[in-house]
Parts: sequence; C-alpha cells; structure tokens
Amino acid sequence: MMYEEFLAGKAARVAPCGIEPPTLINQMLFPWQRQIVAWALRRGRACIWADCGLGKTPMQLEWAHHVPGRVLVIAPLAVAHQTIREGAKFGIDAEYARDGADTDADITVTNYEMLDRFDPARFAGVVLDESSILKAYDGKTKQRILDTFRDVPFRLACTATPAPNDHMELGNHAEFVGAMTREEMLAMFFVHDSGETQKRRIKGHGRAEFWAWVASWAIMMRRPSDLGFDDDGFLLPALSMHQYTSAAGPVAGQLFPSEAATLPERIAARRETVGQRVKVAADLINASDEEWVVWCGLNAESDALVRAIPDAIDVRGSHGLDEKESRLLAFSRREARVMVTKPRIAGFGLNWQHCRNVAFVGLSDSWEQYYQAVRRCWRFGQSREVRVHVITHETEGAVVRNIKRKEDEAAEMAKMMVDNMSEFNKADLSSPAQPARNSHDTDAAVGAKWDMRLGDCVDVLGEIDDDSLHYSIFSPPFASLYTYTDNPRDMGNTRTHTEFFAHFQFAVDELYRAMMPGRLCSFHCMQIPTSKARDGIIGITDFRGDLIRLFSAAGFVLHSEVCIWKDPVMAMQRTKALGLLHKQLKKDSCMSRQGIADYLVTMRKPGDNPERVTHTNESFPVQLWQKYASPVWMDISPSDVLPYRGAREHEDERHICPLQLEVIRRAISLWSNPGDLVFSPFGGIGSEGYVALEMDRRYLGVEIKRSYWEQAIRNLRSAGRQVDLFDLPAAESS
Repeated sequence: MMYEEFLAGKAARVAPCGIEPPTLINQMLFPWQRQIVAWALRRGRACIWADCGLGKTPMQLEWAHHVPGRVLVIAPLAVAHQTIREGAKFGIDAEYARDGADTDADITVTNYEMLDRFDPARFAGVVLDESSILKAYDGKTKQRILDTFRDVPFRLACTATPAPNDHMELGNHAEFVGAMTREEMLAMFFVHDSGETQKRRIKGHGRAEFWAWVASWAIMMRRPSDLGFDDDGFLLPALSMHQYTSAAGPVAGQLFPSEAATLPERIAARRETVGQRVKVAADLINASDEEWVVWCGLNAESDALVRAIPDAIDVRGSHGLDEKESRLLAFSRREARVMVTKPRIAGFGLNWQHCRNVAFVGLSDSWEQYYQAVRRCWRFGQSREVRVHVITHETEGAVVRNIKRKEDEAAEMAKMMVDNMSEFNKADLSSPAQPARNSHDTDAAVGAKWDMRLGDCVDVLGEIDDDSLHYSIFSPPFASLYTYTDNPRDMGNTRTHTEFFAHFQFAVDELYRAMMPGRLCSFHCMQIPTSKARDGIIGITDFRGDLIRLFSAAGFVLHSEVCIWKDPVMAMQRTKALGLLHKQLKKDSCMSRQGIADYLVTMRKPGDNPERVTHTNESFPVQLWQKYASPVWMDISPSDVLPYRGAREHEDERHICPLQLEVIRRAISLWSNPGDLVFSPFGGIGSEGYVALEMDRRYLGVEIKRSYWEQAIRNLRSAGRQVDLFDLPAAESS
C-alpha cells in the first residue's frame, strides 16, 4: 500500500456502503425527512437521532422499503403495532411477527423480547427503533444485538436519546453501524478526566474531528431548523411543571427528617410513603375528566393507584405480552382514560399526543426514563399545553435535585451535539459525503547547523538521500497513549496498536534507507499499561518489544538497550495506576506491580561504517565509560528537560514529554562525531537538536504540531546563540 492510500484509510470517516436513493421518495414525507432517508440509503449503515415527534417511524419504514432485500424492524413492546399502523398511513406494508418462521414479508416488525427467534441471515437490513437500548455498554441486550447483526449489510438505528448521560455512549451506536468499536473510539478521541479512571472526555484538539466523524454516520436534530429547514408545524407547545412534596412526620431522635442518601434508603423511603403520594395523585386525577398517564416505579404504587382511581388501568411486568399490548392499545385508542405503568415498560416510542396530563408518583435516578416518559405526550404533533406533575416525598429531595441536574446536563449535551454536527449534516444531506481531508501544514526554519521542518516525517524522510544520516535519536509516539493532534498523519492519533505500527512502519522503512551503513538509531520508549475500559484487561503491553521487532523486520540489528529508572511514587501520583496503589496490597497484591521504566533502545544498520566514531582516553575516560556501559541508568533526572510550557496549546491533552537532555547527551557523545548529522523524525520541542548543537553536531528535525515546532525553533536558536558565544575569543566574550 502506498502511504497516501494508508492515510486515506486511516482518516476517521466512514465511507458510504449503501445504494443510490431513488429519484422519488415518498412524497407524504416532509422535505427534510426525504433528504434524511436518501442520506441513510446512501450510507447503508447509519443513525437517525431525531427528537420525539419528528417522524423517525415513517423515515425508518421508507428506508426499509427501498433496501434491496428483507428488513427486520425491532421496536419496544406495543410500539411494534403502532409502527404497522404508521406504515399504513404512508402506504408502506409491514407485518408483525414474533417468530422469523411466521413471516416472509419484505418488512417484518417485532419486539426486542423476540430477538432470538429471528435468523439474521434471512435479512438484508435491520432497524433498531428506540436504539438507546444500546447505550448500556456492558448490557447483555446490547451485546446480543451487536453480535447478531454484525454481518447484516444495511443497518439503521433511530432514537431521540443516543447519549443521555455521556458522549462515550455513542461508541455503541458506532459499533452497531460498523464505524468503529467503542474501544477504538475511546482510544482515538477520548482522554481520562483528571485522576478518575472511569471518567473520560473528548480530547480538546480532537473535538472537531470527533464530531466530523460522528456526522459521517449519524444525523442529529432537535427541530427541522437544525438541518436548515423551516420549523413550521414543529414547534412544541408549552410545558408546565408542578411539583408536590409530601412532608415527613416526626422521627424519634431527629429534629429534622433526613433525606435518603443511598439507593436502598431511597427505595425504603418510597415504600414507606406510597399512601401519601398516591393520595395526592388520585385527588388530582379524580377531579379531572381528561386523559392521564401516571408513571410509577413500584408495584405497590401501581396497586394503590388503580384502587384509588376508578377508571385507571395498569400495565406491569407480570402481565403477558398480549395483555400488555392490549392494555397499551386500549389507552392509545382512548378506550381507557388513565394509564398507570412504569417508564421502563412503556416509556419509549409510544405516541400519546391525545393526552396532555402526566404524573410521576415518585422518581427514579434515570433522567432518560423521565425525559422519554414526558415525551410520550409532549412531542411534535401535540396541540395543547402539557402539564407534568411530580409527586415526591420530603425524604426524596436528593432524587429530584439529581434529575434536575441531569436534565440541565442533557440539554447542554444535546445542544453541543447539534451545534457540532449541524454543518456537517447539512453539507452531507445536500450531496454525498466528500473524502476526508488529507492535507497538512508544512513549513521550515533554518539556522546555523540546524534545519527544523514542520510536517510529516515520512514525507521529509522521503527527501533524504540514501545512506546519509549519521545518527538518529528520538522518542516515537507511544501508540495512542499520548495524542497531540487530530491529523491523520499524526502517528499517535490511532485507534489501535496495529494501526500505529502499520503507520510507523512507513517511517522505519525510510529511516533504514536513509541511515548510513554501520551507524545507529536510538529510540526512547516504555512498556504501555493496558486498561479494563480500553483493552478489556489490566496488564502491560510489550511496546518496547514490538518496536524492536518492527525495526528488525525493516533490516536493523538490535545493538543495545539501557533501562532508565523512574520513581514509582511520582508515577502513582500522576497516573493513579491500580497496580501502584498501596491500598491494593491490602485488597489483593496479585494486582500490584512495579513501576514502568523507560528504555533507550539502539538499533544498527548492517554494513561497514564509512566514518568511524572514535574516542580518546581524555575525551572518554574509563570511569565515564563504565557509567555509560551500565545496563541501568539510575541517575537520570526527570526534570532535566528543555522549557516546554510555551508549546502548550489550550486544547492540548495529557502532557508534553520531552526526552531528558542527559540521555541525549550520553547517546550523542557515544555514537556520533563532531560535525555529524543528527536526525529526529519526532522533533517535539527540539531537545535532540538542542543537545546536538551544544555538542557541535548538525541537526535535522521534523515535527507535525505547529506549536511544538515553533517552540523547537526558539530552543534551537537559543542553543545556537550559546554555541556562538563559546566560540568567541575571551576578550570579546566579556
């Protein structure tokens, strides 16, 4: 593969794999709905994240209608029959089935509960209605869906809440459509937030690239204007919120009642206050003649509500599928005035615009369930003000505040997604997706004895003559451990170790060609820890060994290596690594480990050295050689580095990790002559060049990140001024 071909394949975009949409798409759809359907058909595997009431059902059915082959639509309970009715309105035939053997329809609709009864090989396409079921990254249902439909060519996922709590939840949708695995997404675009290993956020510099990637396989909208269309007919009616809080009675030994803090305490508080909360709800509903949806969380609440409200029916988990569907349809058809049920049973997908009164008899901690439950009634197509009544007990105050906090966070997250994806989506809707950019910034600065290039080291190496480099020393990107740019040419910007080594091989092959025979190349590295979230297991990857094998495959010979000691206490404080924590010894010391050292590994290009490197006893006394010859260097100070804060950009993640100057000094003095050309393909802030000039060598460096390149120039100029000063006669230097 040529280098440019590799980069095009590495770029974080998902190529279309669908079909060219028909010229005429169902004219009963709104213009923006028709464009979304056409886009999804071109994509082949895509997500439609549209708010409640924006017509996901007709869009997914029209998409299924044009897919070449049979399509399976999987929906929540009772939504399946609603989907059949919706299809009939748009002239699209669909058939409900609970078993794949019961139907040969072009479009089959079933429930998630029936998933195991269908053979995916019989279908060319699959639709996940209310695909937020994928959001639980460790859920069994999620994994079963991913495994079952991995080889189905056409896939569509539709939901209003793709990531209600965390952008990391988008990884499961990405995996469903085949864009990238969740682990690859986390490695490429996310970074641990401070010392909390379970929390991640989007890398600052990678934000634009992340959203461009997401927009290459997903459409995000809260209203038509998000995609550049008129909002006429799609403005939500007013929403009024009413909160009722029952007071707690006196508690022995307490001046004031305490709020339930833990989950068991909250459940206990709900059980103890059922009667008080149900009475408030019943008084409201019995005084009204309108339809009501009453959401509860406990069977005891459901029982009490049905007893207290004469014309209420309930749907609960113990009901069979037929009974559940019958009761939900009865409310949808206005055959029942009051529906009592739980959000996890009927909170997703159903259209209940005929009802404008919603009551929550207590709350859970799930904001998504709360949001989806409200949106069964408060959705586009609702013509009246929707009134939401939240009835809690005084001891449940923490839950109410938690839901409000999550509501604010979710609104901010949804706005961020729309703001970041809107322009990409609008451009992609109007024309097929364009190839990802592969251009990059280049520049050069030259001084006395040094040349610093801004650009891709593979390109620069390609310009260097064969057998011309005397020595090379550098610290390569540590796979995806440290990532500094969103540029596909950045070798640290990779999804997997495999992709990193495939990219790095282009540089190693060019480096082998350009190195002088018999001369050396040294790289600084360390072993890389794995994590449960990214790699599925806690351990250590033999990164050093993989690098040695890569260089050896290119033709180099392993020449030497030295281990550089690092303080495990500092590493523990910086990384919070489980294996270095003292408390782990008391929990299970089989998970405790030593700190991770640095290595300077040196490879040799075979052949006779045409320009030997020689030393004298005066320049290299025995005591110094014994120090350098030690297989472990215990005296390298981690703070012996060039100033680097000027290179930091606001969006930078992790830390700048320049190679210690003493390591470079020892290597350059040992393996090069004055006047030799020292090369660094990953020049960073110019540490190798600074020492090379300091030791009367020439230097050629390459760096892909402009802010680092600019800092390197400052450092190289500083080194040049010091060298010039040392060369002045004594009288002039004063």
